[in-house]
Amino acid sequence: MIRETIEVGVIVERRALNNPWIDHAWVPVGVLAGAPAAAPWTMLDEAAMATRYYAGKVQLEIYDMDTTMYRENLRSSRPSLWVALRHTDASPGVVLHLVTADPADAEALTETGTDIIEAVPMPVEIQEHIARFIEAHHVDRPFIKRKRDKADTSRQNPGATLKADGHE
Repeated sequence: MIRETIEVGVIVERRALNNPWIDHAWVPVGVLAGAPAAAPWTMLDEAAMATRYYAGKVQLEIYDMDTTMYRENLRSSRPSLWVALRHTDASPGVVLHLVTADPADAEALTETGTDIIEAVPMPVEIQEHIARFIEAHHVDRPFIKRKRDKADTSRQNPGATLKADGHE
């Protein structure tokens, strides 16, 4: 398996909510190609209803087995990266979990229902890096439709109903 990493920085917002049960929500809003020298959770901008932070850096991992998904992502009208934040008891309340370019990975991350997963625009520099990776490592793999198992005919009349006396 061939794997490459791309260092990225992540920008998130803490948005104020008008909600009786929760006062704010964390939302990933952007990814930077490369990581700035700023410390994680550096405040970048503050407005009345939202505060923007540099959440930190993470390694975006790309694999040769996933080039088909990356290619489809790049061909879409909005190439995206998916950012996953995970709730924590430590301040500020969330931690940067990962960034992926694979839409199937992003969908799988939503299965727990506990992480914050958001698609953000993919920077052009990252699009170009992934395009070069696809060109160098993509292999067309034929789609193989699975065949159904043959029915088990060793049992007698499996769909028959029993009469009141316990016999068919």
